Amino acid sequence: MAAYGKCFDPSGARFGVPTYPWRFAPDGYATRRQLRVAGLRPGGQPVAAQVMRRHRGRKAGVQVAYLYRVDRAMPVRPMTSRKWGALALAMLARRTCPTCQVTYSYCLPTSLGMCLLCAYAEEQRAV
Repeated sequence: MAAYGKCFDPSGARFGVPTYPWRFAPDGYATRRQLRVAGLRPGGQPVAAQVMRRHRGRKAGVQVAYLYRVDRAMPVRPMTSRKWGALALAMLARRTCPTCQVTYSYCLPTSLGMCLLCAYAEEQRAV
């Protein structure tokens, strides 16, 4: 119960915005993902509140999710044909190796910047 008290700040005096424990936010607030599922977007509104929980894997020791007001949210803009085309070209670029120009059915690893055959060509020749 001590973790609950550290994360409970509905006035926003401690963290600057109203803060609630994980899963205890009042109705009328939603995260970006929750808004997206409902077909909404924040629409330029500032962060209205946050939920917080302890997290051992984080450097700060806490995990924070920002909340936006549902009544101020705007509908998601529909995808136009130009946006679909730009998205298709971007995905094609992520699947094409810049070295050998081969297009794969999966996105290439960004850590290598090229396909596996080009990244490890020496080992391929040794076999």
